[in-house]
Amino acid sequence: MDTMTEGNILEVRDLTVRFMMNEGTVHAVNGVTFSLPEGKSIGIVGESGCGKTVSAYSVTQLLPKTARVSGQILFREKEGTITDIAKLPVDGKEIRRIRGQEISMIFQEPMSSLSPVHTVFNQLAEAMILFQGMTKKQARERCVELLKLVGIENAERRVDEYPFQFSGGMRQRAMIAMALARNPRILIADEPTTALDVTLQAQVLSLIQEMQDEFKLSMILITHALGVVAHMVDYIHIMYLGRVVESGPTLEIFENPKHPYTRGLLNSIPKLHGKRGQRVSSIPGAVPSAYSLPEGCVFRARCSERRSACMYEIPRRIQVGSEHYVSCCLYDGEEDQYAANA
Repeated sequence: MDTMTEGNILEVRDLTVRFMMNEGTVHAVNGVTFSLPEGKSIGIVGESGCGKTVSAYSVTQLLPKTARVSGQILFREKEGTITDIAKLPVDGKEIRRIRGQEISMIFQEPMSSLSPVHTVFNQLAEAMILFQGMTKKQARERCVELLKLVGIENAERRVDEYPFQFSGGMRQRAMIAMALARNPRILIADEPTTALDVTLQAQVLSLIQEMQDEFKLSMILITHALGVVAHMVDYIHIMYLGRVVESGPTLEIFENPKHPYTRGLLNSIPKLHGKRGQRVSSIPGAVPSAYSLPEGCVFRARCSERRSACMYEIPRRIQVGSEHYVSCCLYDGEEDQYAANA
């Protein structure tokens, strides 16, 4: 029988995802492990192509048929039983129930996620009628209530409109309303501010945070920008080429980053009070191909602090603080020092 740490609603253990393509095998996720405490929020951060979205889609089994998944995705049901989502049939009743009632997603691009030929009402009400047993009238009242909750004016009229009649910010708000319509326990927000201007980004992030607090949701926020997660999550996982390279409490990651990649991400954020003429730092090089992973540390080719061991050793996960972990050859032996000082 599977067991979970007390207080966690979700635990992903040694998750591996491969995509079998004509050109070869894409190694998208390579042994990712993370947990989500109930009522808390975590952030998964990294460059495009690092595997953060694939990791999230694995939780709800929304991957294409070419995907091959291994590892455990343990979910604690309301009654306390533990379900390994990774073992569920991808088109079975159980995973549809979990998607419909327990875990909701705010997708990256609402215009491609919302149906252009169905009204906003039809798309919001579907889960209410199927999984909550509401009548069409009850669902309509709830849809109007949710649209008002997420800040859409004239909700009684706009609920019957189509997504193309909404602005980008309104479509994102409608996506949030759709996610909340299922009364989920876990909310996964996948790059929720993509293609929005700075003002709308701030509004949408503030709205998501308000909804999380109001509905007591457990949340996974996926983003490429550390600045986005700074005030949104309790704990951060930094991913690079399918692996988690550093994990820690948000404040700890910002004040005491350990991995060279994390430091590179932080240094690439423009500073409001930077010196005149000072250039924003960037991480040299490019992410290696996921078709053929390099031996040893996957970040070594872009790392200015690499050692000879980085060429052939896959860095082990080392504890460098009470809840702070890093996978880097630079810190071999520090775990013993931390244990001695703890």
